[in-house]
Amino acid sequence: MPLQNQKQLFSIPETVTYLNIASLSPSFKAIEEAGIRAIKEKSKPFLIPSSHFFDPVIEVKKLFAKLIEAPDYNRVVTIPSVSYGLGTVANNITLNKGDEVLVIEEQFPSNIYVWKRLVEKYDATLKVVKQPNSKLNGGKQWNTNILEAITDNTALVAMGNIHWANGTLFNLKAIREKTKKHNALLIIDGSQSLGALPFSVEDIQPDALICAGYKWLFGPYGSGYAYFSSYFDNGTPLEENWSNRLGSENLSGLTQYEDKYKPLANRYSVGESGNFIYIQMQIEALKQVIEWTPVAIQDYCKTISKDAVIELKKLGCHIENNEDRAHHLFGVELPKNVDKELLKAEFVKQNIFVSFRGNYIRISCHLYNTAEDFKKLSNGIASIMQTV
Repeated sequence: MPLQNQKQLFSIPETVTYLNIASLSPSFKAIEEAGIRAIKEKSKPFLIPSSHFFDPVIEVKKLFAKLIEAPDYNRVVTIPSVSYGLGTVANNITLNKGDEVLVIEEQFPSNIYVWKRLVEKYDATLKVVKQPNSKLNGGKQWNTNILEAITDNTALVAMGNIHWANGTLFNLKAIREKTKKHNALLIIDGSQSLGALPFSVEDIQPDALICAGYKWLFGPYGSGYAYFSSYFDNGTPLEENWSNRLGSENLSGLTQYEDKYKPLANRYSVGESGNFIYIQMQIEALKQVIEWTPVAIQDYCKTISKDAVIELKKLGCHIENNEDRAHHLFGVELPKNVDKELLKAEFVKQNIFVSFRGNYIRISCHLYNTAEDFKKLSNGIASIMQTV
């Protein structure tokens, strides 16, 4: 049975049309309650057992591993940000002179700056695959261009599952196959897809998967996740966190210093990963996302947005073909003669919340949205275009 609207789980006023979860998710009530419980626990620290530094973190990692179909939760770590996770990746990669790090045009800054520094360090090259100028089957052509850009010179491909501003879908399965042929790494930023779009580590087999936790995964700001493949099993972490060492659960023996890390990716967990407040909120968030399922979320978003997409295209807006983009996040490119500042003012007046990203209005929706939200959006755009 298709998912029904879940607005009753949230505290979003009826007067607000929130189409900006790609920027920051609202908490649903169970997350809010978990955070409040955890804050109250901190008021009585003498009642918090030492196991709370470890057991809830393991639960979070198991939940995230289940969501991304990773066979071993020990390959999952909690991180404070995407830049932390990508910094960890870059810290464990050595390039040769002339190697290429391949990225796509207008990638999110955190997934650019780290590679710019890396190629400068090794006298390598940052290769940008530009978005095609043609609006006819642009998504398909972009994917073709990416595949053609992967050569023997490619050391690493770093990109998202979708474009963060316009929602273009990238064929990660084909890209993974091509990178393997050329012995290149595939590093994926899942911040704008994981939780709302199906993803399988077993299917794609990325070398690393980094993800912000405060968007489609509904965690608090400052939470994130990373998956590391066997390529990184013996790498060097950004910090030497005591709890990442073998036997760290024995708090009375911490000065018996241990050289060995916990297995697989555990060495890369951020310090204080047992954050009592964040972890409890993340547990509630992941449980609910897993119950909803990304497949059902994607289908729901497609259903409530389809009529508005048709109307916006009739108005002259460009939106990528349905089959070549995501439905939880997509870009609306306005005709050039539309005054964006006037449109922003209209949205403020009507309590419509979206993001303006480059040439696009980025629309991002979830289970608290309805077809009426999209009708309000398209009517707002139409009203401005009629004044041009």
